[in-house]
Amino acid sequence: MGRIFLVVCSQFLLFATAFCQDKVPKDTLGAKMLSEVVVTATRQAESLLSAPVSIEKMDAAQLRSSPQPGFFEAIQNIKGLHIITPGMGFKVINARGFANTTNVRFVQMVDGVDIQAPHIGAPIANSLGPGDLDINNLEILPGSASAIYGMNAINGTANFITKDPFRFPGISISKKLGVNNAGSTETAATLYSETNIRIARPFSQKWAIKLNGTFMKGTDWYANSQVDLNAAANSSTALTGELNPGKDRVNNYGDEAGNRKTLNLGGKQYAVSRTGYAEKDVADYDLQNIKGDASVYFRPVAAAEFIYTYRISNQNNIYQRTNRFRLHNYLTQQHALSFKWSGLQVRTYFTKENSGDSYNIRSMAENMDRRFKNDESWFTDFSSRYNMVSQAGSSVAEALSLARLFADSGRIQVGSKEMQNMIDTLRHINNWDEGAALKVKAALFFIELQHDITNRLFNNVKGLHIMYGLDHRNYIITPDGNYFINPEKTGRNLKYWKLGGFLQATKYFMGDKLKINAVVRIDKSEYFSPKIHPRLAIVYSPALHHSFRVSAQNGYRFPSIFEAFSNINSGGRKRIGGLPVMSDGVFESSYTQASITAFQRAVQNEVNLNGSSLNDAIVKHRDLLKRNPYTYLRPEKVTGFEAGYRTMLFNNRLKIDADIYYNIYRHLMAQIDANVPKTSIADSIPFYLQNNGKQSLYRLWTNSKTVSHNYGAAFGMAYEPVNGFQLSGNFTYAKLARKDQGDGLEDGFNTPKWSYNLGARHSKIYKTAGFAISYRQHSSFLWESAMATGNVPGYSSLDVQANVGLFNNALNVKIGATNVINKYYYSFIGGPSIGGFYYTNMVYSF
Repeated sequence: MGRIFLVVCSQFLLFATAFCQDKVPKDTLGAKMLSEVVVTATRQAESLLSAPVSIEKMDAAQLRSSPQPGFFEAIQNIKGLHIITPGMGFKVINARGFANTTNVRFVQMVDGVDIQAPHIGAPIANSLGPGDLDINNLEILPGSASAIYGMNAINGTANFITKDPFRFPGISISKKLGVNNAGSTETAATLYSETNIRIARPFSQKWAIKLNGTFMKGTDWYANSQVDLNAAANSSTALTGELNPGKDRVNNYGDEAGNRKTLNLGGKQYAVSRTGYAEKDVADYDLQNIKGDASVYFRPVAAAEFIYTYRISNQNNIYQRTNRFRLHNYLTQQHALSFKWSGLQVRTYFTKENSGDSYNIRSMAENMDRRFKNDESWFTDFSSRYNMVSQAGSSVAEALSLARLFADSGRIQVGSKEMQNMIDTLRHINNWDEGAALKVKAALFFIELQHDITNRLFNNVKGLHIMYGLDHRNYIITPDGNYFINPEKTGRNLKYWKLGGFLQATKYFMGDKLKINAVVRIDKSEYFSPKIHPRLAIVYSPALHHSFRVSAQNGYRFPSIFEAFSNINSGGRKRIGGLPVMSDGVFESSYTQASITAFQRAVQNEVNLNGSSLNDAIVKHRDLLKRNPYTYLRPEKVTGFEAGYRTMLFNNRLKIDADIYYNIYRHLMAQIDANVPKTSIADSIPFYLQNNGKQSLYRLWTNSKTVSHNYGAAFGMAYEPVNGFQLSGNFTYAKLARKDQGDGLEDGFNTPKWSYNLGARHSKIYKTAGFAISYRQHSSFLWESAMATGNVPGYSSLDVQANVGLFNNALNVKIGATNVINKYYYSFIGGPSIGGFYYTNMVYSF
């Protein structure tokens, strides 16, 4: 299907020009497309039609009329994008494969300012972004943009552009009320409330202010998958399904590898896990986000502008990376200052984050179990009771069940006051071997200069535009002793800097029908040698209303703070950053967890099925143990090729945009579990690696040796048969073509092979009343992550809304629903089940 779709797209690009028209009627979709301007593709204003790379745009009217409750949710209607949902207050944008729940490969900006949480290297959804009342339009580049933006923009870039108070003055207030979790098996239906206010006032032609505030409160979606990730742990003894004593359930924590031992019971080997707790038992699903921003605009002369913006967000929600976290009183602040004048732009910003009272849900569950009884005592009690009841005549399955009941006797009970007291205690202990606190204080300082020197130096060269830019960023981390340490200067802040710059040239030929855009960027990051990101793009526009484009580029991504410097004790396994300064010596002396697991499983089978002694089984299978072949981190690299076409047909009422791409990823950053035996005696190493208590467990950031090739295409159209009424649809195809030198360590592709969106809307079907409806469908796909791996079933959502303007459109009332049929689905393994959200939104402007 994928190859057929690519061929069809290619043929369409070749022959579509035959249908182009020469005149553009006013007030049509086509006229609007011709007049649309974008800035994100090249950092300078240009026609959407002539943009050199794929770019998607939605304006305020499209965002308001979408059937989704807010602009951030409406993004999922855009072609070429893949949205995953770790929580109701947390959506993650990705494009063109290799998605994950944080996605440090996709940059998210507001008015050109990166809104990432510094220690993560990626945004926490739209927690620090604009509210619905202040969004003017959004532009999204699906694909690498690192030649322009550097750092980690190798999968895509989003730029949320807010309203200028000079152009959009006034006061607006909105109130959104909704219901979610209806029909959930975990809880009764829950209420949602969101209030927004925007105040914009120019005091003169030179001064203006803008204020925005949002207060959101609700209840998150629940994650409670009980699928066993360790289903074959005891297959040699026919203990599978509910009989398996070594379960590792997806959303149950405290039963993972670090909470599991192989016990010799009755002459056989059994993998046994501690019981743990379900996520819903130890996590708080209450949602809250209080955020706001204040801006001052100053225009001393017509062509010059200063803007200062302060943003603040305090949020409570569920967040996910390798583990799932409860963010509570998570405070993020940003100061941004920009200056524009005659082709010159200077921008600087400072972002701070404080994780407040947040905690690791997995550590909370496993350490609650350990507070009741430590591992050694629990497994001793389990073994002794098993031996007693089995000698009394109980079957193996019955003996294992009774042994667990005995070992768990006195355990902290779900919903009890004792459990709540223990949660309150553990959430403040900043050591994940004993507690669960997430204590992070981090900051990002950024400054950049961008200068268009065309008019000053090349004014006499027709059709030539030259721009250059320079930037510097510095991450500042306050070591907390658990999550981060300073390995070189104890007690001092940890810093991590990057310098970069680019030069861009655009030249028009053939009466402006041919446009060539070339960019070269160089970035130097601390601990890494300089990297060069080139991009070459060609746009051919044989007529006013259609254009062809091709481009090729290289991009790099440097490690984030977490990937480079993490230092976490988590459930008996220490996760450490991939720089030599953090993990010196561990790579060289460790063995891969995969080989240790295979070795232990072979020893278990040898003892259980063949009756061998434990020592003989260890000696027989020791060759299964493999040294860790990986080493310290290096930047990721992507090489991308793209072609596309934009046009209007049928008297310019049909808008069509299509693109195809091919990417090659090298050195994808990933984590490997590797263990170091607590001995240096070669003959003793296999015996130590058979016993989990005689080895140190690590999770190391490194690079995959796999070279991953993926390709895909996207096709979108919008048809306006009459003014105000629009039919739309898009189709996205993405495929992991092949893996050269595949080692299985690379990030999962984690992307549906195909997805599509269909929509219809009318802005004024009757007087001031309108409606919108959309349907989206995603195919099933394989999800691979450090937390859980499995197949995500295909899912779909039908979203609807109806709206009406009252009192001369001063009041707009919108009633709608997402996933209106309330068929629950999940967008990745380990994520929450997402049902229907039924809402009404009222906006009053004066």
